[in-house]
Amino acid sequence: MAKTVPPEEEVHRNIRRKALSPDARENQLIALAMDTAEERMLNGTASSQEIVHFLKLGSSLVRLQKAEIQERIELDKSKVKAIESSEEYRKLYEEAIKAMKSYGGGSD
Repeated sequence: MAKTVPPEEEVHRNIRRKALSPDARENQLIALAMDTAEERMLNGTASSQEIVHFLKLGSSLVRLQKAEIQERIELDKSKVKAIESSEEYRKLYEEAIKAMKSYGGGSD
């Protein structure tokens, strides 16, 4: 037979230590809200707003929007890399020109 846990012990088991950073705390609170919403949906007490919220999250339009945002992020990252790379090439060209001038006896 399974051991039953008194309600006060169960509450103490669910208490988590507060996160140390604001971002971690926000993620912790989001997780708690999601757990509560899931519990309410499972026991049939979720509000229509809660249900609609999760229906929207699962829609194909939202999935496409998320994919588009991810693609934009990747494009922005590649643009930054290209800019950094072109800056490095510019410096290399300047150094090469400077070296060629010094070999040829030219002045700066």
